[in-house]
Parts: sequence; C-alpha cells; structure tokens
Amino acid sequence: MRLSELQYKDIVNLEGKRIGNIIDVKLDSSGKLISLVLEDNKKFLKLRSNENETEISWDKIERIGEDVILVRI
Repeated sequence: MRLSELQYKDIVNLEGKRIGNIIDVKLDSSGKLISLVLEDNKKFLKLRSNENETEISWDKIERIGEDVILVRI
C-alpha cells in the first residue's frame, strides 16, 4: 500500500469519531513506518491539546479498510 492511498482514508477511533487527516508519516532509520501524523479534526482537538497535530503510533492501528483507518486511542 502507498502513502498516497492512506492519505485519502478517514482516520476514525473505536467510538466512530473522525480524528483527522494524514499529513505525514514518521519512519525509523531502516525506513519502517512507526507512526502517522494527523492534522486534527477541530472537534476532536478540543478534547486533546492546543497543538494542531496528533501522532498515532503504528501499533494503535486496528484495521485499514477501503475508506477508513480504525485506530485505538
């Protein structure tokens, strides 16, 4: 799967709330993907912090579907 394919999927938590859009990824020194960087959904942002980005560790991803990425946060 390519990053360009992931970028168009909605990021949704286990409760079904949309979290944000993928704007970047973080890789380790070997090139392995370690996290997704999201631009926060403004409604979700109010519950978290004043920053406008959220980092989701790759191990928090439950499932990648055709239209959404389900995450455990």
